[in-house]
Amino acid sequence: MAQQVTRPIINVINLGRMGFLQAYDVQLRYAKQHLDKLAGRTGVNGHDTLLLVEHNPVYTVGLRTEDYGEVEELRLKKLGAEFFKTNRGGLITFHGPGQLVAYPILNLRHFQKSLKSYVATLEQTLINTCRRFGIQARTTEHTGVWVKDKKIAAIGVHCSRYITTHGISLNCDTDLMWFRHIVPCGIPGKDVTSLTRELGKPTSIRDTISPFLQAFEEEFGCELNLTMFDEEDSSLLKTENRSKSPPSGRGGLAEPTGLPNTQYSVRQVSTSATDRAPGNRIPMW
Repeated sequence: MAQQVTRPIINVINLGRMGFLQAYDVQLRYAKQHLDKLAGRTGVNGHDTLLLVEHNPVYTVGLRTEDYGEVEELRLKKLGAEFFKTNRGGLITFHGPGQLVAYPILNLRHFQKSLKSYVATLEQTLINTCRRFGIQARTTEHTGVWVKDKKIAAIGVHCSRYITTHGISLNCDTDLMWFRHIVPCGIPGKDVTSLTRELGKPTSIRDTISPFLQAFEEEFGCELNLTMFDEEDSSLLKTENRSKSPPSGRGGLAEPTGLPNTQYSVRQVSTSATDRAPGNRIPMW
């Protein structure tokens, strides 16, 4: 009898609408659980987790910040958006209402992936998602995912000791005017697009979550644990394809020790210097 291969299990948590820094704090806490487990500390779980979030308007820039000093920061803030420098690679991008952002907090060793293959899998997840809407998307020599010559999704990751933070963003019904005030991802002469623009009809984050999760599960060869979804979250899922039942052979996974229930309480999460240990980085966005 052939041995059954156990697929990695990833907990999915929908953070809803949340500011960038607040969501980043949640990322760091989940990443720290992984790092503490690698360090042999007791009482930690280190579960692989996929955080879904919709940000308030914010411009973020990666490690290459030389073109975005105080003057540029003030200019962008006057538009009504926040501005933050981050530890991901790459240049500037925008996150805001109508854009699905996903932060996979994973131990890549659980998936037998290098950082390069991880990024390629994220790209294929986004292409797969677009395909489920009948949109032909692709990768190019530039980072991210494109529809013809317009960027529909961005990728930007940070990795330390095989533990990933940051992630991907997909324009659903985003107000694309926000991108007019920057050179997105430092690529001049390129435009951006969204699911709504390509389909010619409103296509919201609510419409996108289920196709995205199906694509993610398929491309990563994993099993998504949706037991942390509440009733409102569950209404976003296509019931004919998935349920809230725990993955076969496993009970519902509890929140990692020491973390708040992030569906309801993500305030006042600390970010110490130990959470920001340098590691491998790949320039993205």
